[in-house]
Amino acid sequence: MSHGGKRSGAGRKSSYGGDKTVAIRVPEPLKPVLEDWLHDYRSWRTAHNAQADDVRTLARQLSELSLPLFANSVPAGSPVAADDLKEDDVDLNARLAPRPGSTFLVTVKGESMLGAGIHDGDLLVVDRAAEARNGKVVVAALNGELTVKRLEKTAKGIRLLPENPEFQPIPVPEDAAFHIWGVVTNVIHKVD
Repeated sequence: MSHGGKRSGAGRKSSYGGDKTVAIRVPEPLKPVLEDWLHDYRSWRTAHNAQADDVRTLARQLSELSLPLFANSVPAGSPVAADDLKEDDVDLNARLAPRPGSTFLVTVKGESMLGAGIHDGDLLVVDRAAEARNGKVVVAALNGELTVKRLEKTAKGIRLLPENPEFQPIPVPEDAAFHIWGVVTNVIHKVD
């Protein structure tokens, strides 16, 4: 009888959606921060394993990216004389993610938030550290299902509100598995 070696199906099962895990050493003050991030990641992978590839850290996506900002603004009404004066460079990291360690991108699927300017296929910039106040657009998991909606907190409870009259508000029962992933701070929308 053979002992030792790798056996099929043996060992601790991954709680990260099938991802292989490794042991690492981290400074003790970072432990709670990393544990919170890993908890969020595990929840995301559990909710929609196929959509987990849509979550990207913003710092990795936009590292050292800056674009020129011109002095004149562009009117959306009548045309005005053009000016070629460049005013400054805009660092998209600072503009879109003032807290890059808590910021991620997620791709939108669906049309329930059209009234908020959020379209199918848009990239949302989401800040996990921002306070999810009443009226903010949030990415949330409700009973294992992910959604982006406007948060409504009242004395009657919590609801997730769409920004499209074709969709109904979603009440959040007190006993529901409910977790707010973060607050949507920006929308990256491709213009055709």
